[in-house]
Amino acid sequence: MSTQGRTRADTHLSEDRLAIRTLAREFTAREVLPVANELDPVQGEIPMELRDKMAGLGFFGILIPEAYGGLGLGVFEYALVVEELARGWMSVASLVARGQQFTHGLDEAQRAAYLPMMARGEFLSAFALSEAEAGSDVASMRCRAERDGDGWRIHGQKMWCTFADGSDYLQVFARTRPMAADPKRRSEGISCFLMPKPRGTLPQGVTGTPVRKIGYHGWKTWELSFDGARVEPGMMLGEEGKGFRIAMADLDIARVHTAARAIGLARGALDDSIAYAGTRVQFGRPIADKQAIRFKIADMATRIEAARALMYQVCAEIDGGRRSSVKASMVKQHATEMAEWVTSEGIQIHGGAGYTTDFAVERYWRDARLTKIFEGTSEIQLKIISDELLGR
Repeated sequence: MSTQGRTRADTHLSEDRLAIRTLAREFTAREVLPVANELDPVQGEIPMELRDKMAGLGFFGILIPEAYGGLGLGVFEYALVVEELARGWMSVASLVARGQQFTHGLDEAQRAAYLPMMARGEFLSAFALSEAEAGSDVASMRCRAERDGDGWRIHGQKMWCTFADGSDYLQVFARTRPMAADPKRRSEGISCFLMPKPRGTLPQGVTGTPVRKIGYHGWKTWELSFDGARVEPGMMLGEEGKGFRIAMADLDIARVHTAARAIGLARGALDDSIAYAGTRVQFGRPIADKQAIRFKIADMATRIEAARALMYQVCAEIDGGRRSSVKASMVKQHATEMAEWVTSEGIQIHGGAGYTTDFAVERYWRDARLTKIFEGTSEIQLKIISDELLGR
């Protein structure tokens, strides 16, 4: 029996939200899941046709105001769509963020120029922030930007830049001033730049090597080298030296996004495990009749519901304009840890079959493991939470 039709939190959703969730759920079952099952095992890339269909449904403009061609909805609706897409393929659920997140810092001219294209899925981003020695400690970045007439030239390396080739622009963070000696001021002097480019290429002056990932297939993640790559005038986002604030501004939404992805992965593992347990026969009976399997499934479902309830609470607080950074860290940490456990249990229920690429549960497991690392590791989330409760 599928869990898709009996979510306990349904009573907290309006009719409009239920309709949005149903739309995303049906789209995932019809369009995303078959593509994921075919392409993920061979590390194929998300088809352009699928991206176009997502754009047609408005998925790239959920958070963009209606005045700029978006849907003008909230983080709650965003999380609903993301969970459904991740149930099919986490990479597709991640792709929707490329059209609407990290727009903080755009001036009015930039908003008018770029937001309508983002909403249509025509101006999707790749985020070049992390470096080999600047992951959790972003403020230690060393990539630098030097003035070149009215523009800039960027020199240095970036790591973990997913979609660098398929995107329409890179959002690059680089130092425009040397790192301060005072540890409390290391984040000062970082600026943010937009580097538009043709899809399927890297910008001139940028070379890259794809990272050999164990999961998160459907698109490439890159290690990039900037060798004097040109940034044209007017392509700085926000004020010079204030880029760190831009990078951190949307982290609450990004962490809810990751929680929604994790919940979608866990739900995929649960749904598949329920289906498998009903058809796998051992000792003359379906394994769904065995108490050990039944208890695993009950525990999996309970943990998913608990994570989703917390996520809904955080979404409501963000949409209500309330400070939610600590709770965003809580839901990110809780949902991602839950997802790794649930997807691992899903493999256990599948037995040896779960350790093959013939069943999607191994994809959910591989991708769930990543959710504990990106958008701030579980350890970083625990530091944020404990600092709030106990003081720094």
